[in-house]
Amino acid sequence: MKTILRSLIPLMILSSCGPLSLYYREGESVSRLQSETTACQVAALKDAPVANEIRQSPPTYWPGRTYCDGHGRCHRTPGWWQPGNVYTVDVNKGLRNTVEAQCMAAKGYQPVSLPPCKSGVKSAVTLRPTTVLPPLNPSSCFVKFDDGSFQIVTPGQTG
Repeated sequence: MKTILRSLIPLMILSSCGPLSLYYREGESVSRLQSETTACQVAALKDAPVANEIRQSPPTYWPGRTYCDGHGRCHRTPGWWQPGNVYTVDVNKGLRNTVEAQCMAAKGYQPVSLPPCKSGVKSAVTLRPTTVLPPLNPSSCFVKFDDGSFQIVTPGQTG
């Protein structure tokens, strides 16, 4: 159990440090962005429904080993097959993502990815969730809050 926790904690920390990917239209409210994203996701799911296929990776053959006791007597263990892993693939996922992106583009949004803000930037601003998407520049970053909301910070911009 301790080994599992030791491996999961760094993964949880890393996942909270990744970029924020979202659709963006300057001046749009975050609530409208969320409702339009949901509407496009639902439409994309109708046009490109989940189509799971069960697949299996190829099996692996592990040859036997020869062991000798030092007195010239050797014996060989038999080889064995390790079955391939069984996994599921949603073959429509890429198409569904494309349909969603086209739907959002038709509504005037473009996909953006923002890095997390460095601690110096975070400490220089008043932390409050973004309600309206602000202008962006190459220095823009984000702060994520525990409730899942976020704040987009654009250094050099007021507000």
